[in-house]
Amino acid sequence: MATSTAQRVGIWVIAGAMTIGTVAGFVAMILAPQNEATDQAKLKAAYEQYNKDMADYQKKVDAQAKQLSKKYYATFSKYNDEPAKFTASVIKKLKTTDLKKGTGAEIKDDSSFSAYYIGWNPKGKIFDQSISGKSLKAPFPIEDLQNASVIEGWREGLKGMKIGGIRLIEVPADKAYGESGQGEDIPANTPLKFIVMPITPDEKIPEPEMPKELKKLYGIE
Repeated sequence: MATSTAQRVGIWVIAGAMTIGTVAGFVAMILAPQNEATDQAKLKAAYEQYNKDMADYQKKVDAQAKQLSKKYYATFSKYNDEPAKFTASVIKKLKTTDLKKGTGAEIKDDSSFSAYYIGWNPKGKIFDQSISGKSLKAPFPIEDLQNASVIEGWREGLKGMKIGGIRLIEVPADKAYGESGQGEDIPANTPLKFIVMPITPDEKIPEPEMPKELKKLYGIE
């Protein structure tokens, strides 16, 4: 279900190009034609500070995800064996089945929440899920359901359920990824099934701002 901003793209480009101990060499290589020692020093300092800020940010995100996992793993992991093969032609329209009733606020078009999920195709193969071993990954954040970057099947299928509930959503191909598909596990015109558990989102951890020197280097501004 997705995730990042231009800032994160920039830091992973940098991280992928650098290894520990080679920061100075990489920066020098980028700016060698300019031969400006001052700019090299500024860029190196900006990178090191941003790298530290991102590391601290990730620690906070991981800690938050761990706490949420402790709270919800026992409840959601019960559905880990639910995925199974199904006949694609059977799913002709969106269908929802509440597996567990929630007790929180009702989800509406403008609702903000986070969600744990399991998604699988007609072959019974899980193509994505929140369960990872004996824990849960960070839940998928949705700040505004109607405008969220999710398939139509989620926008329609989650409405009406309550926070804390668990729902099976059977999604026809035209409300999933349609004719374009999504990789090998979701060919064109493939219906899908999801089990989704919406939860009240924790306080959002602010992502560090990328320094202007790095934005300029990668043409982000």
